[in-house]
Amino acid sequence: MKKARNRRGNPEREPRPARAAINPQFAQLKAVRRTLQNADVEQAREQLVQRQRVEQARDDVDLFRRSVGTVTPLKPHGRALQGAAMPRPLPYQRWADNDAVMRESVSDDYGAEWLLESDETLSYRRTGMGVDVVRKLRRGHWLVSTQLDLHGMRVDEARTAVADFLRECVRQQRRCVRIIHGKGLGSANRVPILKEKVRRWLVQKDEVLAFVEARPDDGGAGVVLVLLRG
Repeated sequence: MKKARNRRGNPEREPRPARAAINPQFAQLKAVRRTLQNADVEQAREQLVQRQRVEQARDDVDLFRRSVGTVTPLKPHGRALQGAAMPRPLPYQRWADNDAVMRESVSDDYGAEWLLESDETLSYRRTGMGVDVVRKLRRGHWLVSTQLDLHGMRVDEARTAVADFLRECVRQQRRCVRIIHGKGLGSANRVPILKEKVRRWLVQKDEVLAFVEARPDDGGAGVVLVLLRG
C-alpha cells in the first residue's frame, strides 16, 4: 500500500493523537503532596529551632557550673519553712470615703458645750471616759508619738490635713499625738482662728477620746494634745 505524498513528493506524516486531558483528581493529589511537603519542611525547621534552644540552655547551665565551681550542699536543718505572710490589703477606698464624709459633715460651727474648764485651759473627754484621762493627758502619761504642724495653712487646708493626719495615726495605731495650730500671733487682729476650729473638728471625730491644751513648756496655747482610740 502506497503512502500518500504531498506536493513536494514527501510522504505525509500521520497526525499526532491529542494529549489526554489531565485528571482533576490527579491534580488534587499533587496539591496535597506539595502541602504535605511544605508541612514537613516547617516541622523540621521548628524541631531544629527547639533543639538549638535546648542545646543553648544546656551550654548556659554548663557555663554557670564551671563559673561557680564545686558547691557543697547545706545539711538538712529539719525545720519547716513557712512563706512570708502576705500583707493585709489596705482599704484605700474606705479611707477616701471617710475623708469625703468628714469634709462634708465636720462643721466649723459645732456647739461649744463640750468644752470643760480645767486649770484655766479648755479640754475635752468623750462620754464614758474617766475624769483622770484629761489630767493624765496633760501630765504626759502617754508618750507623744507624732505631730502635725498647721502653721501657714488656710482653714480648708487645715481641715483636710487634720483629717488625713488622724486617719493615718489610727492606721498606725498611734495613741497620743500633738497638733500645732499656733497662737494666732500672725493672723489678722492677732486672733487664733485655727485654735478654736481645730478643737471643734476634733470633737466630731469618733477616734478622738480626749484632748487638752499643752502645758506651757510643751507649747501652751498653741498646741493641743490628742488621745486616740487604741
